[in-house]
Amino acid sequence: MPTITPCLWFDTEGQEAAEFYVSVFPNSEIKNISYYGEGAPRPAGTVLTVEFGLDGKPFMALNGGPEFTFSEAISFTIDCADQEEVDHYWAKLSEGGSEGPCGWLKDKYGVSWQVVPAALVELLSDPDAERAQRAMQAMLGMKKLDVAALRAAADGKA
Repeated sequence: MPTITPCLWFDTEGQEAAEFYVSVFPNSEIKNISYYGEGAPRPAGTVLTVEFGLDGKPFMALNGGPEFTFSEAISFTIDCADQEEVDHYWAKLSEGGSEGPCGWLKDKYGVSWQVVPAALVELLSDPDAERAQRAMQAMLGMKKLDVAALRAAADGKA
């Protein structure tokens, strides 16, 4: 199967964003940077693309201009093992951005992320439908997800 690489369209901040993302995620790196040449729509020598990997997954940043911007229609989900990971990614990615409902945020570049603890998936798929519903209702009232509060709600203690 061919490699599928998400390409993120930025105006001019593709390299800055890629450097930020590789600083947030472990085992990440900038792999290649290409530049506009003579006769291109941007000045020669301006960064065109940045190929980078986030924990081994390929990404590309493209400095394509202001014509397109990000929306919540596309987001990246971060599957977090525990509250510590949720707190880490939430703090790093929301800095300079904005917090949204239900574990969603936009980073300072406008890219949407879902920061999801494994406990949420477990609770929402609980065979006890009432327990799952209580967890769902708790999640709907949160911005950053709180594992202890989700568990308490599922258990009927919130």
